[in-house]
Amino acid sequence: MKQITSAQNPYIKSLLLLQEKAKARKQTGTFLIEGKREILLAIKGGYHIETLLFYPELISENEINKLVQNTTDLIEINKDIFEKLAYRESTEGVIAVANSKSFSLSDLVLKENPLLLIAEAPEKPGNIGALLRTADAANLDAVIIANPNGDLYNPNIVRSSVGCLFTNQIATGTTSEIIAFLKERKINFYCATLQNSTSYHTQDFTMPSALVVGTEATGLSKEWREAATQNIIIPMQGEIDSMNVSVAAAILIFEAKRQRGF
Repeated sequence: MKQITSAQNPYIKSLLLLQEKAKARKQTGTFLIEGKREILLAIKGGYHIETLLFYPELISENEINKLVQNTTDLIEINKDIFEKLAYRESTEGVIAVANSKSFSLSDLVLKENPLLLIAEAPEKPGNIGALLRTADAANLDAVIIANPNGDLYNPNIVRSSVGCLFTNQIATGTTSEIIAFLKERKINFYCATLQNSTSYHTQDFTMPSALVVGTEATGLSKEWREAATQNIIIPMQGEIDSMNVSVAAAILIFEAKRQRGF
């Protein structure tokens, strides 16, 4: 088994770049995953694990061998290296280097009557992670990110999704591409917006449907609002006219699930 004891090792420096730079993740086609649960979910989701780095004082070699197949390289690291690579305090002594996947719309496999979540240009990694967790909880058919502001393998997204980045079918594309995708497949899409909207619970989500949410600051673009099957709104009874995007998405998603008998 390999051992690395210096944080100045070129390989360790390359992993630190994966943490910090989207460009490095894109160029290498790899990213980092922390924690046993997240790694197991990534493997279940079809991700290939290139390398596992582990700190033996926090996790045993026997536990490591249970995580992955023999094709994965194992590297023992010390406390100094582990603390530099670990992105969160509660990581259980193991970090994986995984191969990224394509998020092409053409790769989505949808059933006959799908229910999708679409988020346009979400800005905060925490919100993206929360949206992915909600989508997993509802067992949605796919999550589509329109006009993404960054790459989905950002460590903050990986962390905040608690592994749901790997449990959902995910695709990205421009607003125009996604609208064309939905229309081609005859999927109705309901846009959460203040303009020209009707209450969400009056709509029929039992047919092939996509629920579309925008940012809290600017909402959905005009292109979405004008193309929508129907613009919908969650009636607000307080002083403000919006709520956190992941909360709004959850309300819409579980109304759709209720209508579908789940």
